[in-house]
Amino acid sequence: MGLTHVNVTISSPSNPRKAAKLSLLVDSGAVYSVVPKTILRRLGVKPHSKRTFTLADGTQITRQVGDLIFKFDGQQGASPVIFGEKGDSSLLGTVSIEALGFILDPIRRELRPLPMILGSHSA
Repeated sequence: MGLTHVNVTISSPSNPRKAAKLSLLVDSGAVYSVVPKTILRRLGVKPHSKRTFTLADGTQITRQVGDLIFKFDGQQGASPVIFGEKGDSSLLGTVSIEALGFILDPIRRELRPLPMILGSHSA
């Protein structure tokens, strides 16, 4: 199975003009995205909480979480982001992918537009 990387632009919700471009590994098994805390701090992103995550081997780690604006392929979305520490992989997780309006095509290993469906309004 191949790996998928995408180039995204990220910025702080409090100062969207201050941005950074980076390549993230698309990880459909990760709920949240992970960006190095040095980049997030440079953009002025502040953590609002800490959460404990379980790694594939069962190890539990605690990381700071904040909010971030993601831009990809002409679309923009906001989602939580984990403040990555040394040794953490930089990832684009499913919450961010869906906030951007995309879904991972598992066959082609690329992001495709997510069908936007609204429930009907009944009178």
